Amino acid sequence: MRETIGTPAPAVRSDIAEGVATIEFNRPESANALDLPMAVALREAVEAVSRDPGVRCVLMLGRGRNFCAGGDVAAMSGAADRHAYVLDLARTAHRSVLALAELDVPVVAAVQGAAAGAGLALTLVADVVLAGESARFLTAYTQAGLTPDCGTSWLLPQVVGLRRALALTLTDRRLGAQEAADWGLVTGVCPDEEVTDSARRLALRLASGPVPALGRTRRLLRDASRRSLAEQLDVEAASIAEASMSPAADARLAAFVSKSQKVGEGQQ
Repeated sequence: MRETIGTPAPAVRSDIAEGVATIEFNRPESANALDLPMAVALREAVEAVSRDPGVRCVLMLGRGRNFCAGGDVAAMSGAADRHAYVLDLARTAHRSVLALAELDVPVVAAVQGAAAGAGLALTLVADVVLAGESARFLTAYTQAGLTPDCGTSWLLPQVVGLRRALALTLTDRRLGAQEAADWGLVTGVCPDEEVTDSARRLALRLASGPVPALGRTRRLLRDASRRSLAEQLDVEAASIAEASMSPAADARLAAFVSKSQKVGEGQQ
């Protein structure tokens, strides 16, 4: 994979091909856990993606056996000033989460092995999550005497509901791939050896679709909880009117009308 987006450190590899920006976590020897250099590299990669008009979909991967095991606990424990290090690590990672949430293109994640802590949060900010059969999802914070970060306390209840979010965070329960699908944490499950290719095919399909409409749709759904129904209706009206003027909508509306007319003529 060519490192063409920004100047990420080797801990994060990134590439753009056919409109898909692939961001791969590249610390397999540490289960792709986030230390500060990796968090900086991830932030740089995501921010570069957000500025690139050629990006039509984002695909997140973890190299090796795990997606992302969360924050690097060893790095936290060994820091000379633990408070300052953890604060810097969290704030840096949070910029990546916020940038991903605010993208105007779909985000796909392919998960194998552990998606824990910050790794879980990165799946929550994705729009479509495909899990390999080895995938396991957990918050992992209380095991280390820590509290949630990377938006987990905000994103997780939205995805699975408050009761289930509390069960996951307070008891450190682990969900396997199929149970995560049953809970709505993941979109689908497939064999480990197929998950990356399946996610890439899906990302390419999304990248070839009406991206302005797809991007606005993801933002409407993700931002809805911040608004009242009346406010959301106003935003929807403005959004659909703006989308109707895009070249993609123009072509698709014309094709829809033409098809409807042919069907109508056939029924006469």
